[in-house]
Amino acid sequence: MNPSTLLQQRGSATGKILLGLVALLAIIFFLGYRADIPLETLKQKYANDQSKFIDVLGMPVHYRDEGQGPVLVLLHGTAASLHTWDGWTEELKNDFRIIRFDMPGFGLTGPDPAGDYTIKHYVDFVDAVTSQLGVNKFSLAGNSLGGEIAWGYALAHPEKADKLILLDAAGYPRLPGQKESVAFKMARTPGLKSLLKKFTPRSLYKKSILEVYGDDSKVTDDLIDRYLDLSLREGNREAFSQRVITSQIQADGDISKIAQPTLLLWGEDDIWIPVAHGHHFADDIKGSQLIVYPGVGHVPMEEIPIASARDARAFLLTPTAENSELINNDD
Repeated sequence: MNPSTLLQQRGSATGKILLGLVALLAIIFFLGYRADIPLETLKQKYANDQSKFIDVLGMPVHYRDEGQGPVLVLLHGTAASLHTWDGWTEELKNDFRIIRFDMPGFGLTGPDPAGDYTIKHYVDFVDAVTSQLGVNKFSLAGNSLGGEIAWGYALAHPEKADKLILLDAAGYPRLPGQKESVAFKMARTPGLKSLLKKFTPRSLYKKSILEVYGDDSKVTDDLIDRYLDLSLREGNREAFSQRVITSQIQADGDISKIAQPTLLLWGEDDIWIPVAHGHHFADDIKGSQLIVYPGVGHVPMEEIPIASARDARAFLLTPTAENSELINNDD
């Protein structure tokens, strides 16, 4: 065969392969492409009669304030929303005043105008919200990112933080081989970060939620849709990428200096923040109590709301040494 003819055939074959790959990528992108969802549209589905909005630091913060009694503030994790605490609110609102809100960059609250997603800024945000609501003394519960914000807040404002509940909380360096979600990896990879702003396949969210749950049977279509829909709120995908990039900036302060009574709740099957981190917190926080749930993943308050809320209630209603002394003096 003529060498030039052979080269032409090879070139033609290579061109067809490249065209095929381009077409395949175009199909994948088309199937995963999702436009932003306007806030008002999301409100119709994910706000309810208990939902309120207040302006804090230039953001229309979505919050819910339910129940009566001692105040408990609930902080959700990355890519989540106040809805992750639905089960706890239902279980605890007869004993506590439950305040929860969508953090900057997530849920209906949306992106921070300053683009600041450091732990310090989140701590300042929590203080701004609670101050605006007239709450100056409360207990804090936080999951994952929310847990890191919670213990950061306890150190920064010890006069306001009464008791502390950390559920699969962030705060320590990653362990060798510790798993990370595909979305987190994409957000940190040059060239792929911009793809996340428009390419949001439902399968990516389903995979991530299956990873954070220990029991796959509890991952419903409605649950996946909620996480996906709220990520499509205008500005949230860009905020997610910015938050992931700044996630190596840890909360200020020494964990061992936390003085508040602290309860640690951990899923034994958490692959994102393994239970070894829970034991690390238990070792560092004097007098803390660690409860580990077999077969449970990264979000115990969502996966086993009744059991985890029961443990939270027992802890919160147990008088501290200081409160016991006051009771005895009153007697």
